[in-house]
Amino acid sequence: MFSFLKKNIPAKIAASDNPAPSWIDRLKSGLSRTGNQLADLFGRGGKIDDELYEELETILITADVGMDATRALLADLRRHVKEHKLVEADELRSALAHCLLKLLKPLAQPLQAAAHKPFVIMMVGVNGAGKTTSIGKLAKHLQSQGLSVLLAAGDTFRAAAREQLMTWGERNNVTVIAQQSGDAAAVIFDAVHAAKARGIDVVLADTAGRLTTQAHLMEEIKKVKRVIAKVLPDAPHEVLLVLDANTGQNALSQVKAFDDALGVTGLILTKLDGTAKGGVIAAIARAHPIPVRFIGVGEGLDDLRPFVAEEFISALLGQPA
Repeated sequence: MFSFLKKNIPAKIAASDNPAPSWIDRLKSGLSRTGNQLADLFGRGGKIDDELYEELETILITADVGMDATRALLADLRRHVKEHKLVEADELRSALAHCLLKLLKPLAQPLQAAAHKPFVIMMVGVNGAGKTTSIGKLAKHLQSQGLSVLLAAGDTFRAAAREQLMTWGERNNVTVIAQQSGDAAAVIFDAVHAAKARGIDVVLADTAGRLTTQAHLMEEIKKVKRVIAKVLPDAPHEVLLVLDANTGQNALSQVKAFDDALGVTGLILTKLDGTAKGGVIAAIARAHPIPVRFIGVGEGLDDLRPFVAEEFISALLGQPA
């Protein structure tokens, strides 16, 4: 009955009955697996005791925070509780938020894409992390800041990746430099030259996804970086590593491997819209702190946003911002 009636409601009225969820609501939904557990823990009342800390420890570890970061967080949390003489379990939520903010706030450093012209961003990551999709969304974000963008289809291993990037270019009305064949370094070399000639503000250079264990492919991506520097000695200005939030602690090993090879300057955490637990960002902050430039919660053009620690923590703890 309801679905039949819905079909006969004018589109504009039907849309107004179901407004699109806000960014923070989408983020909270994406992190609900952890947020619901924490909300239940803090919301059931009682006193702060060892049993409560043990339950919190279990939730944090299963949320991909990792052993080291969990222990550090809990030690800081215990100090905070003692210092402020907290007693009730529901007081622990704000205390944990305070400790998480100290850990994550240093990672919240926005991308400064207007620092050079052209500003060359090299996008890297393993297969399936959402790299090409993130490029399309990032192009949209940069355009919203009034910057012109050019895309370089440097993933020459997969024709599908090149076609996907061409589609994003069309959606954003952005030129894509691509070749039917050839190596990635040559494509990106041409793209940087084109950006210089056309006065483009930002070059987003895609690269082929690769496993960190494939030494020959990691050497190849180092070559791409060296070739970029031949066109612009101070480029690439940003090396962005795209991480799938669902890979858990494996994301930490990716950060270390790509950073050792390329000197990663920023992270994009994608796919915070399904079963992601979210805690890996705390593990990264503890073990290998690199700025988190953006997080993504969906497939839409506007679903990639700058990382704001306060928003992320509110969503992770199951609270509205």
